[in-house]
Amino acid sequence: MEKSFGLKFSIATLLLAVGIVLPTALAGHDYGQALSKSILFFEAQRSGYLPSNQRVQWRGNSGLSDGKVSGVDLVGGYYDAGDNVKFGLPMAFTITMMSWSIIEYGNQMGGELGHAIDAVKWGTDYFIKAHPQPYVLYGEVGDGNTDHYCWQRPEDMTTSRAAYRLDPSHPGSDLAGETAAAMAAASIVFRRYNPSYSAELLKHAHQLFDFADKYRGKYDNSITIAQKYYRSVSGYADELLWAAAWLYKATNNQYYLDYLGKNGDSLGGTGWAMTEFGWDVKYAGVQTIVAKFLMAGKGGRHAPVFEKYQQKAEFFMCSCLGKGNRNAQKTPGGLIFRQRWNNMQFVTGASFLATVYSDYLTSARKSLRCSNGAVSPAELLSFAKSQVDYILGDNPRATSYMVGYGNNYPRQVHHRASSIVSYKIDRNFVSCRGGYATWFSRKGSDPNLLTGALVGGPDAYDNFADQRDNYEQTEPATYNNAPMLGILARLHGGHSGYNQLLPVELPDLNSAAHIPKPAKNPSPAPGASPIVVTQKATSSWVLDGKTYYRYSAIVTNKSGKNVRNLKLYVSKLYGPLWGLTKSGDSYSFPSWIDSMAAGKSIEFVYIHSASQAEVAVSSYKLD
Repeated sequence: MEKSFGLKFSIATLLLAVGIVLPTALAGHDYGQALSKSILFFEAQRSGYLPSNQRVQWRGNSGLSDGKVSGVDLVGGYYDAGDNVKFGLPMAFTITMMSWSIIEYGNQMGGELGHAIDAVKWGTDYFIKAHPQPYVLYGEVGDGNTDHYCWQRPEDMTTSRAAYRLDPSHPGSDLAGETAAAMAAASIVFRRYNPSYSAELLKHAHQLFDFADKYRGKYDNSITIAQKYYRSVSGYADELLWAAAWLYKATNNQYYLDYLGKNGDSLGGTGWAMTEFGWDVKYAGVQTIVAKFLMAGKGGRHAPVFEKYQQKAEFFMCSCLGKGNRNAQKTPGGLIFRQRWNNMQFVTGASFLATVYSDYLTSARKSLRCSNGAVSPAELLSFAKSQVDYILGDNPRATSYMVGYGNNYPRQVHHRASSIVSYKIDRNFVSCRGGYATWFSRKGSDPNLLTGALVGGPDAYDNFADQRDNYEQTEPATYNNAPMLGILARLHGGHSGYNQLLPVELPDLNSAAHIPKPAKNPSPAPGASPIVVTQKATSSWVLDGKTYYRYSAIVTNKSGKNVRNLKLYVSKLYGPLWGLTKSGDSYSFPSWIDSMAAGKSIEFVYIHSASQAEVAVSSYKLD
């Protein structure tokens, strides 16, 4: 293990040290290439039947009996790290952070946006299966004990594939809450491309939040086998707030904003000042999102409580910069350091929060308030960039901690699939213990390149040993990569003048034919529904430099029967609506109208400063 720190620093690092911000255009790294590789890593982590467009060709189908013993189909999802277990809590956090990356920076992902959305859907398809009933959630498949005893390819697994579930008698508010957050965040991603799938995700998100809030308890008290691997040290209070924040972002439903306001103190959102953010501890993420709500003018009567959330969010940012009352530890080379095992998760999580908060501040024309004075948003973004540049090679060892990026990167990754010859090349069975004898102890480079994987990273003194048995430093994880998608897209795309406090419109994916492009007013297929919705803008005006529009929507019954119990799904609505009654994430007739006769219409109107909302018929009855 190398003991000297050396003098290998980039120009960007030196300039940052003396307070000079290096423009993105002069960056020395290819952030676009790093983004492409980091998304590719998720394909290597897939469990289940691999799709025809699978790009990581050395992987094969695996985990095809998952859930069968329990009478449920749990095929699919992701292996979280270098093992072959599907742990629900880190997997759900991964999907939440991938979705957040796309929501904020999908416009900057270019041709990688379709691949990023595919990566999200691989996870959400699995979570739909894992949530077969409102108050049932399968939280783990396989177990770390038998898995760690063996060193096998996923395609050869002989380890336990038992499924472990949560229910009212075995609650898990942290896991159910995080899964609710993942489904809500992903519903925003799919709102434009696949409205019906988005609505399905929201339904699961509502149910999971209700489950988490109503039946409270730590998931690892119910799924005790997870305690040695993904113990919920922080408890479940942060996940309840996290889920509520994401459900408000996804629905604009006042209930969830009120939940954040009423429970901020009791659940710790206004009290916990954090210096870390990751799969277990979500407080800094919640505080960052609520600060955005406040800056966007959504605080309302909860503004005093939301200001306390924001103070804690800024405590976290100042800590990262080293300008707070309690600062994050850093290595001599400048990398955030939290713990020996897989420290990289905290680096990417903190860097993502710093990136989005920098853009929130810029949009609100505000600066960060640290104990020693104001800090510009640009300095916060420069901090995030310094962490990414360190990861990609600007560090004392001149080592890239992203596999396959640069010339000097880890070759002996602690990862079962990549360290054993591909099943497609050699189909000879690799036994449980035989894998350790033949492949784990082998000193050569991995036979399969785990492109894009972010490994655990160096120690507190910037030292790193590229050895397969050094799992603390050489094991990758999906939750290391997920926040990187957004940061890399941001650094690659630069600042294109968008306002981060307004709803973000993702671009059309004309090159991704597998993602359906909805019509302007989504409506059922011909013959499937007699309910027709037409919309038009009826007036507009300018206030404080912003143009507002009044939209009229006419819902017409073109059947020969009365329509009852009509439910409408309205998405991309950013302002008030009149003429319908809201219930959950759907709208129905006003209370004084119980049916709509044949040939009749009802009108509702709404006002906002964006293009017209999307209205779809969810359900109805004819009599």
